[in-house]
Amino acid sequence: MTVFVDKTVLLDAAGIHRALTRISHEIAEKNKGIEDVVLVGIRTRGVPIAERLAAAIGEIEGKEPPVGVLDITLYRDDLSTLSYQPIVRPTELPVDITGKIVVLVDDVLYTGRTIRAALDAVMDMGRPKAIQLAVLIDRGHRELPIRADYVGKNVPTSSKEAVSVQLKGTDELTGGEQVVLREKQADG
Repeated sequence: MTVFVDKTVLLDAAGIHRALTRISHEIAEKNKGIEDVVLVGIRTRGVPIAERLAAAIGEIEGKEPPVGVLDITLYRDDLSTLSYQPIVRPTELPVDITGKIVVLVDDVLYTGRTIRAALDAVMDMGRPKAIQLAVLIDRGHRELPIRADYVGKNVPTSSKEAVSVQLKGTDELTGGEQVVLREKQADG
């Protein structure tokens, strides 16, 4: 069993709020408003992040974009290694995404494999005009040619480190909302 210990706090609750506010402005600016924008959060932490982005965009634009929920379980390339009976939860898109600008939202961008699976899932549900990617943290180490359009914070990491995003309503919080850099503890 791999054990990680907290190394440093990358973002506290205020830092998370500032990053999401900035991303919200960037989404509205890049798309010249939000008329055709649909935010789609990738389960698990991408969903509350997408909801917060929608609320912040609503404050900027006077109207919130629709928010969908995407479960990519059956699209993962490591499905056989996850568990014998994977838990599949529903995907919920509040509008037809055909012709829309879909902004995929996730907490951490790492190898790019989660995003590849999300792209496959989205394409099975319609033909969007464009797909953009918003992430709270980009930690590098890409295995696929994927990059985020909107990034809360770039954090170069080593392969011995992990990034833990802890959000209200999703995680058991001991120290409040935060993003923590964790390091793999040496076996011994």
